[in-house]
Amino acid sequence: MIDRIPGVDYHFSNPGLLEEALTHRSAGERNYERLEFLGDSVLDLVVADHLLQLHPSAPEGDLSRMRSRIVRADSLRDVALRIDLGQHVRLGSSERKSGGRRRASILGDAIEAVLGAIYLDGGYEPCRKVILDLFQPLVEALPSAEKLKDPKTRLQEYLQARGRPLPHYALEGESGADHAKEFTVRCSLADIDLSSVASGSSRRKAEQAAAESVLKTLVDKVA
Repeated sequence: MIDRIPGVDYHFSNPGLLEEALTHRSAGERNYERLEFLGDSVLDLVVADHLLQLHPSAPEGDLSRMRSRIVRADSLRDVALRIDLGQHVRLGSSERKSGGRRRASILGDAIEAVLGAIYLDGGYEPCRKVILDLFQPLVEALPSAEKLKDPKTRLQEYLQARGRPLPHYALEGESGADHAKEFTVRCSLADIDLSSVASGSSRRKAEQAAAESVLKTLVDKVA
């Protein structure tokens, strides 16, 4: 039974916790789900506290967007891949055959479970140190607070700052099977003849893409 994971600067006093953290539900009744629940909360707390210290004047909205970028599923997967966590996760045969060791959802759950196990085994401070070690590259790579805002928010704020009416979004059409829908949306401005049509796998994604296009046109005109 291993007591540490290469790439994670922590040795377990109780290796059983690490074994539980690395066991997918397909491989045993005693699996990582409860530890994942705990690790998710600890990760949120540590990242939030770290961002508050790094950005003492940032408003809540900016801090929330920064934290979301760091703890989102893609980020968790990238951290897990960096330490090759997948090779240590115990999976049932069907999950192994279907490529579970590299599946983003499993890797993200497993890294959170490992953090939960560290918290139970060693307490808050060792867990905090591991989190900061693992996630610091993501913190350093954060874009500006403005770029973290989604396109619809940025377009709305751009228009409001200039006393202009808000954009209008209209669903132009849907296509594809139920499991692979594509939505087409038009974003238009009421005070000038400017609109953009975009498609996406959800209505929200289509709206974001259309808003991005309209905003780019507005900014390019000013420039």
